[in-house]
Amino acid sequence: MGEQAVTGEAGAAPAPGQPPDAGATGGGASSRTADIVPGPGGVMTDEVGVVTGELTLRTEYADGQVALRVQYREADEWYAVTGGRAPLADPAALDAVHTIAVGLLDRPEG
Repeated sequence: MGEQAVTGEAGAAPAPGQPPDAGATGGGASSRTADIVPGPGGVMTDEVGVVTGELTLRTEYADGQVALRVQYREADEWYAVTGGRAPLADPAALDAVHTIAVGLLDRPEG
C-alpha cells in the first residue's frame, strides 16, 4: 500500500482542476492521501476519462460527504473519481473509507 498522509482542511470544494485545498474557507473538512498504482484498467475520472500509472489518491470529507480524487503523482491537477462520492454521516469513518479506497484502487500487480 502507498504512503499515506493526513491533512486537516477547512473548506469548500475547489474549482475544477484545482487542488482540494485551494480556496478553502471554514467548515472543518479533512482528507487522507496515498500513492497508488491502479490495475490495467486505470481509474475513471469525470474530467478526463481513464488515468493510469503512478497516481496519488485523495479521500476528502466535507459537509457530510466523502469524495475521491486522483492526480498524476506530483502533478497540479486533481480529478474526481467517477462514482467516488457518497454521504458519510460520521467523519470518524474517513480513515476506514480511505483504507478501502486504497485497497480497491492500488493494484500494482494488476
